[in-house]
Amino acid sequence: MLDSLLTPSPSVKPTGSPILYTPSLTEYIRRKTITVNIGDVPLGSDYPIRVQSMTTVDTMDTLGSVEQSIRMIEAGCEYVRITAPSVKEAQNLENIRKELRARGYTTPLVADIHFTPNAAELAARIVEKVRINPGNYADRKRFEFIDYTDSAYASELERIRAKFLPLVRICKEYGTAMRIGTNHGSLSDRILSRYGDTPVGMVESALEFLRICEEENYYNITLSMKSSNPQVMVQAYRLLVQRLDEEGLKPYPLHLGVTEAGEAEDGRIKSALGIGTLLEDGIGDTVRVSLTEEPEREAPVAQALIDRYTKRAAESKSIPSISTYPINPFQYTRRSTHEVANFGGQNVPRVIADFSQTPVTVHEDLKPIGHFYLPEPDKWRMNDLGADYIYTGQHPATFMLPNGLKQILDYTAWQTVPDQTNTFPLLTADQYLNASSGQLHSRLNFVCLSLPALSTHLLNALRTDKAVVLLIQTDNAHAMAELRRLFVELITHDITAPVVVQRAYTDTPTDNIPLFAATDVGGLLIDGLGDGIMLSPVASVMSGLRTRPDLLPQRVGFENPTSHQLKLLNNLSFGILQAARTRITKTEYISCPSCGRTLFDLQETTAHIRQRTDHLKGVKIGIMGCIVNGPGEMADADYGYVGIGRDKIALYRGQQVIKKSVPADRAVDELIELIREDKRWIEPTLENV
Repeated sequence: MLDSLLTPSPSVKPTGSPILYTPSLTEYIRRKTITVNIGDVPLGSDYPIRVQSMTTVDTMDTLGSVEQSIRMIEAGCEYVRITAPSVKEAQNLENIRKELRARGYTTPLVADIHFTPNAAELAARIVEKVRINPGNYADRKRFEFIDYTDSAYASELERIRAKFLPLVRICKEYGTAMRIGTNHGSLSDRILSRYGDTPVGMVESALEFLRICEEENYYNITLSMKSSNPQVMVQAYRLLVQRLDEEGLKPYPLHLGVTEAGEAEDGRIKSALGIGTLLEDGIGDTVRVSLTEEPEREAPVAQALIDRYTKRAAESKSIPSISTYPINPFQYTRRSTHEVANFGGQNVPRVIADFSQTPVTVHEDLKPIGHFYLPEPDKWRMNDLGADYIYTGQHPATFMLPNGLKQILDYTAWQTVPDQTNTFPLLTADQYLNASSGQLHSRLNFVCLSLPALSTHLLNALRTDKAVVLLIQTDNAHAMAELRRLFVELITHDITAPVVVQRAYTDTPTDNIPLFAATDVGGLLIDGLGDGIMLSPVASVMSGLRTRPDLLPQRVGFENPTSHQLKLLNNLSFGILQAARTRITKTEYISCPSCGRTLFDLQETTAHIRQRTDHLKGVKIGIMGCIVNGPGEMADADYGYVGIGRDKIALYRGQQVIKKSVPADRAVDELIELIREDKRWIEPTLENV
């Protein structure tokens, strides 16, 4: 019924035609790349998307590294990365490799290099691949701004060339692959001085080294653009693809990862939001999920993200193409909307909890979504993860809801309730078009919408109605693409109504729901699309959405959802908004996944810091195992906890060292004292824990 596709308004300026950073915005097509030979496991678009991870054992512990590598390989890793911070570790890679081969494991090894060209040159003669960081391979970071002239900058590039060229020639001679891996937090002073702390600077950092490789006719290269901020990470990869094409450089395979993602569900959400968004557009050839957990736990998460796309092209329904994209994919701008109640405009995205399959009959029913009834004072309390709205379908709640929670009902049920002022209707597109203004709520009506349901009549009605919030859905396997296509249609036709994105997952393992939801909803939020989120325990949110009996919604996802499952979906909604940086409701931890350089028990320390500080809404704390992953990698953290020696910690405020060489047994207390000095500390209470 969509009878007018992409009729651009005069105000819409194309970002480029064709859109170069992805093969298609509406059809799943994997980006075509060259093949990179890495041992006997080649990488590129002619091969499956590969899984990799990194050891955390000290590289000088040969047997420990071997045993951990085997656990990683058996968990699904197709490449194993091992840190080589100095020549001695690089040399020991030979012993690790020999022992693995003696045990029958031929998985390619990757040497991870920071700061030490001589270690890289040695490792390139031993293992199948080396990873270098262009931010610190030829530069030492002093956090200085330098106003370069063009000639002075050209001299710097010549200096880099002289340092880097020996490694390139060794890799060519030995058939060794290379990853040029930019990290957002460790850009050189030179790059920061000229390009700033931006995706542009990240891309240019890699291209400076890549151009040297191409001049030497060395092409066995992969590239990466990692950041702990998924939004920056996605923008940098997109820009990299665009720049490779524009400069006529080869289409190199891309290694995807969100660095320092953290642990548990938060780490998985943040990783999926960045990695999944790019996989949706066919970008990415190998994946590493960085979790502050044992490395063998990373591979199954990466594989779950990858597996979603193995049959995507065959399972997807056709989506009308996009020739002009009215969104800048390289810079965040929130879609312009008018305010309806507390949706849209300058409001943060709202969370709607779906209770349509669960009767709301007692106060305790609302506890999973952050609303707590205290009987003795006869009051309601709400924590930072308190849902904004509750959708109850055909069955109104049987008691008065707290002030901070509003109720949505199916239109037919809403018409029968006594209080139509403080409850709000959810209508199908047909119900909305057939209702007179007197039959609708005067301030807020939710209209359920899918791309196929759009029509000229509906678009015209939405353009002038200032009391509608759209609840958009899809049953397409290529869900994010179809939802994005719907947003493009709204933007093109100057529809500024706020939009809530609703998703549910058919036959999805519980562990995968956070990954898929973070991809589908988070990928839209990264592009500034979406004013709310609703994660449902069943596929359809409306009992009246379909009219044919054979198409009635099936119970999928969670059958008769328990309070634990409703809490999971509510917390997941807030977690996605936090990872997308669109609504901050809790402490954010930027913690590295640990490696052989780590100078303390990172998992135990992260858990301890989280236990003491996870009630500090909006505070970002970086927890880094060593100085390599120190002040740079936690680029946008408010506070940093960085290992600088055995049982010695440095504490940072932003990127400035505040306390040096703090004993590890006092460091968490000292960190809290630093937060207290800045008047950002609050004592934990029932409501904020």
